[in-house]
Amino acid sequence: MTITDTKTVIAKSILFILPKKDFNEVEFLTTKRILEKNECKIFIASDAGSFCEGKQGLKIKHDISFFNVNENNFSEIVFIGGSGVKEYWNDQMLHKIALKFHQKKKITAAICSAPVILAYAGILQNVEATCYPDDKPELLKNGAVYKDVNVVVRKNIITGKDAASSEEFAEAILTKLYS
Repeated sequence: MTITDTKTVIAKSILFILPKKDFNEVEFLTTKRILEKNECKIFIASDAGSFCEGKQGLKIKHDISFFNVNENNFSEIVFIGGSGVKEYWNDQMLHKIALKFHQKKKITAAICSAPVILAYAGILQNVEATCYPDDKPELLKNGAVYKDVNVVVRKNIITGKDAASSEEFAEAILTKLYS
């Protein structure tokens, strides 16, 4: 077995941050499916009482609460979007969690409206990023350099535009994870 094969076989633990309500099911399911298909183990963190509920009614039980997140237990973090994530834009705990992953040079990824959390945390200052087009002003006012493309990868930061770019977003995560 080559070093590359060994690296591919080793399962990676990835933390998904899921809003308690109105998350985007396409972004969640597509990204999760692609990562799991490629030997990644997904854990879900939320502040939901018991289940997170998507915009279309999908219910997902989370594994851990925001309070119990330890960045040392995961190789990366992925913030899933949807209209419900806007409730978290100013969440100081999520800002601290995102910063810890980023400072340890772990992959810090967000899609749709979720890149705004990274912007508010100060991670996107003078960094090219994308997000749901309606949220562009939020990125700009927090110092990000907005790019109108599906996915932007800058060092350990990966941002995705919307549900239609979920596959490309997940592939970018895999490419970065296994590079």
